[in-house]
Amino acid sequence: MNQKIPDYLYEKGNIIRLILFTAFFALAFINLYKPFGSVEWFRVSETTYFLGSSMIMLTGVFVVVISRIIMYQYCKKKDLMLLGYFIWVLAEILAMSTFYTIFEKIALHDVRPIEDMIQQSFTNTCLVLLLPYGMSWLYFSWKDKNKKLQQIAMDENAADQNKKGMLSFFDEKGDFKLSVQSDQLLYLESADNYVKIYYLNKGKLSNFMLRNSLKTLDDGFSNTSLIRCHRSFVVNFDKVKVLRKEKDGIYLALDQENIPDIPVSKTYTEKVMSKFARYSV
Repeated sequence: MNQKIPDYLYEKGNIIRLILFTAFFALAFINLYKPFGSVEWFRVSETTYFLGSSMIMLTGVFVVVISRIIMYQYCKKKDLMLLGYFIWVLAEILAMSTFYTIFEKIALHDVRPIEDMIQQSFTNTCLVLLLPYGMSWLYFSWKDKNKKLQQIAMDENAADQNKKGMLSFFDEKGDFKLSVQSDQLLYLESADNYVKIYYLNKGKLSNFMLRNSLKTLDDGFSNTSLIRCHRSFVVNFDKVKVLRKEKDGIYLALDQENIPDIPVSKTYTEKVMSKFARYSV
């Protein structure tokens, strides 16, 4: 319990997935199971009942939205332990069940004792939240472990390829797509959700479109001759023939004809100059 919660529990994307899944689960729950005496809410058609009850249920789920936004901001500054997380979830259940109890008492004029109403609301809210929470946790855990296994496989493959003088490239799903001799690779260019890889094939300039981000690929090039020099470019420094400084910045000229000079942005100038200094020794 004195352990920090996994990072995937408060990643922005996973929080959005959790909220959406909880909302869909709540809609299915109230329309199939009909808790809280909701069948007595409206003497109307099935369609009208669905719309009305769903709106009320989603209003309750709004508690989760607010809670998870607060959790996201909190976890950016401090660590949240497992015990704290379970207490947080309990607070969400209490807040949502309180909302439904008040709604039943005031809006629906429920005549049952308040203790019975709170008990039923708490039980049903546990089902509404704990089931999707548990399934989401299992899914996020599986996805995280799968991602780590893929990264290990990529690192092992890259290490093996580097020993052979090869540079391997994987797409955003971790699937292998291309392997190029390091002395034949020229540069990489970002193109929206793709990266364009330029290399020599039998002496001719070729390119390959890879669905991935330049940042993701750059993270795996720390022990190679590839270096990020611009938001849109990674260059093979072994192929750089000239480093030229002009009024509008620094440019890298490669040792191949008919290839445009690669710009160096201010963000990466120090990194490139440091690499150049090591190559000059």
